[in-house]
Amino acid sequence: MFRTGIGFDSHRLCEGRRLIIGGVEISFKKGLIGHSDADVLCHALCDALLGAVADGNIGTHFSDKDPQWKDADSVMLLQEVVKRLNKNGWSVSNTDATIIVEQPRMAPYIDQMREILARAMGIAVDAVSIKAKTNEGMGFEGRGEGISAMAVATVEKDNDKS
Repeated sequence: MFRTGIGFDSHRLCEGRRLIIGGVEISFKKGLIGHSDADVLCHALCDALLGAVADGNIGTHFSDKDPQWKDADSVMLLQEVVKRLNKNGWSVSNTDATIIVEQPRMAPYIDQMREILARAMGIAVDAVSIKAKTNEGMGFEGRGEGISAMAVATVEKDNDKS
């Protein structure tokens, strides 16, 4: 059995924060504001995976009201989501994501992001697609106020394990 889920996340940029996307720290004058490390790509993937199995969303499991998740590493959150899926007989088949960002350019970091996220989800690198797009100056991303990401994930359930 296969299922597919969609995820989306966005965070505002500000001075004085690290910029972490896809588990990679990117040298930039601003970082993303959030309760955790605000990794929009990991958060979108978490929501896509949770959505595929109808198990809530990232806020359901890692509330921004809970101090234990303050400054949490979002790659670890993604690993926890995958563990939840695995415990219920699901495995990640593949993911596809797009980061919407005007600056900085993501191309130099995408291969490293794919490797980190593939390892976190327990799948091959060639099953993790990441693209980056500008918003051509439009919207909050285009004005450099924030960064967003969207993701699609397909999961598979081994019927022998259900």
